[in-house]
Amino acid sequence: MKDKIYIFDTTLRDGQQTTGVNFTVSDKVVISKALDDLGIDYIEGGWPGANPTDSQFFNRKINLSNSKMTAFGMTRKQDHSSANDPGLNNLLNTDVTAVCIVGKASSFQVKEALNISEAENLKMINDSIKEIVKKSKEPIFDAEHFFDGFKYNEKYALECLKTAYQAGARWVVLCDTNGGTLPSEIYKIVSEVVQFIPGSNLGIHTHNDTGNAIANSLAAIDAGARHIQGTINGLGERCGNTNLISLIPNLVL
Repeated sequence: MKDKIYIFDTTLRDGQQTTGVNFTVSDKVVISKALDDLGIDYIEGGWPGANPTDSQFFNRKINLSNSKMTAFGMTRKQDHSSANDPGLNNLLNTDVTAVCIVGKASSFQVKEALNISEAENLKMINDSIKEIVKKSKEPIFDAEHFFDGFKYNEKYALECLKTAYQAGARWVVLCDTNGGTLPSEIYKIVSEVVQFIPGSNLGIHTHNDTGNAIANSLAAIDAGARHIQGTINGLGERCGNTNLISLIPNLVL
C-alpha cells in the first residue's frame, strides 16, 4: 500500500539506553505483546549477542499476531566476511522475521571513526544486506549519521543509501543520529533522497536533541518517507527519540 505509514518501535533497544531504564527479559516479553496488540508493524527487540538480557529474550518463543519481531545489529566488520562475521551471525541465527543493521552513511565517520576507506564501507553495507537476503529475512538498513553526512559529502551519503537499496534492503532508514537537524532541513534533504530511493522503501529515525523529533518525522513523511522509527514516550539516549505516543495520533487524526 503506497500510502501506508509503517511504524517501527525501538523502545526495547534504543529506548533501553535511557538513564534509569533497565528492562528484564520478562519486561521485554510483556512490552512486546502490548506493542503487538497496538498493531505496531515492527518491534525491535534488542541486539542479540550484545548482552545477556537481549540474548535470552531472543531465545524466547514470542507469538505475535500483528508485528514483525526485529533483531538489531551492525554491518559485518571490515576484517570478516559476512558469512563468518560473529555479530552478523548472531542476528541471522535468531528466530525473527526482520533484521535491522546500522552502518555509517557519513564520509567523515567512515574515515575518523572506522578508519577505513569509503569503498570498504560500501562493501560492508552491500555484503551484509545480501547475507540477510540470503537467509530469507527482511533487511532494514539504518543509515547512521546520514543527515550530518549528507551535509558533509552529499554524493557519498547517497551512495551508501543506494548501495543498501540495490543490495536488497526493504527499508533504508535515514538517521539523524546526533539530533541536530531541523524540520526544514529534513524536508529538503528527504525530498532529494526520494529522487534516488522510492518513498515506499524510505524511513526516518530522529533524536530529540533540538526538541524536534516528532516534527522531523512528520516532515520526512510529508517529503515521501513511509516508515517511522520511534519509542513509547520518546525514551532514548540523551534527549530521547520520536515519541510514538504523540506521533501516531498525529498521523491518524
